[in-house]
Amino acid sequence: MNITEIPLTPNNQQFRIQLAGVTYTINIVWRDAAGWIMDLMDSGGEALLSGVPLVPGVDLLGQYPDLGISGAMVVGCDNGSPEYPTKTNLGGHSHLIFVQE
Repeated sequence: MNITEIPLTPNNQQFRIQLAGVTYTINIVWRDAAGWIMDLMDSGGEALLSGVPLVPGVDLLGQYPDLGISGAMVVGCDNGSPEYPTKTNLGGHSHLIFVQE
């Protein structure tokens, strides 16, 4: 099993990252009451997922098997509780993790 923490900060951000040998662009934006929202694009900038909330304790990619991404993306907290990332603790207390079996 390969576990990779996707490096985040508590700021709106867009970056390229390689996951399971494939390059993606990830956009993370704070949307006030909705919390942190993720968009995932392929290497050419084509949207694969849009508007995915960073919900703790679930595989954010689990309901999209047709994308063919060989892994799970989950939000976890330092204390193990299912706590939503806040505007100020993303990347510090709350983490986005990619797990490849």
